[in-house]
Amino acid sequence: MKTLFFSAILLCASLLHAQKPSPQLLNPTNHALVLIDFEGQMAFATQSIPIDHLRNNVALLAFGSKIFKVPTINTTVAENSFSGPVFPEILEAYPQTSGYIDRTTMNTWEDVNAYKAITGTNKKKIVFAGLWTSVCIVGPVLSSISEGYDVYFIADACGDVTPEAHERAVERMIQAGAKPMTAVQYVLELQRDWARQETYTPVNDLMQKYAGGYGIGIQYARNMLKH
Repeated sequence: MKTLFFSAILLCASLLHAQKPSPQLLNPTNHALVLIDFEGQMAFATQSIPIDHLRNNVALLAFGSKIFKVPTINTTVAENSFSGPVFPEILEAYPQTSGYIDRTTMNTWEDVNAYKAITGTNKKKIVFAGLWTSVCIVGPVLSSISEGYDVYFIADACGDVTPEAHERAVERMIQAGAKPMTAVQYVLELQRDWARQETYTPVNDLMQKYAGGYGIGIQYARNMLKH
């Protein structure tokens, strides 16, 4: 009888434990998002991903972070003298360009204002995305890891001048301990539970607009299945 009793306790404990998510998962309050150099001059030479795909993925990040109120830092390099304005999707999500941080450094982590903005969020997890992968993403990823941060990067919201340059940079970051994600994965990881009604409709609207075939599936379900 005692054996059955203790077995029941262990079963209940295991069920309760199974409901606790991994601390490795992102949620709206445990990280900061850093969007780096999504500017015309950087996009012109990007060959590792089609630009329309890149723009859609960046839109998912920008609007997704806005939906979930994630602390988000937008930073540019030589915006007025060389690289130009950020993508329209970012401008739409974050129109207050006075809050953007313009740099001269290729490594965002070495810019004083950008460093203060990122570390000032007081988040130990940082998610990076930007152009180009091998320079402007590798730099802050490796630098933040060296300072003890838990670092993620959105692989399909980064790009480089060749597929080889992008892939080698991704390998280097993974070898250093950074965790790769995709843009759709990022947003869905923040949602996590479709019972969260406050963000249910905004997330589905966002996916319908920018998530390719998945978005078409949402449109189909809404219209044909009245879901």
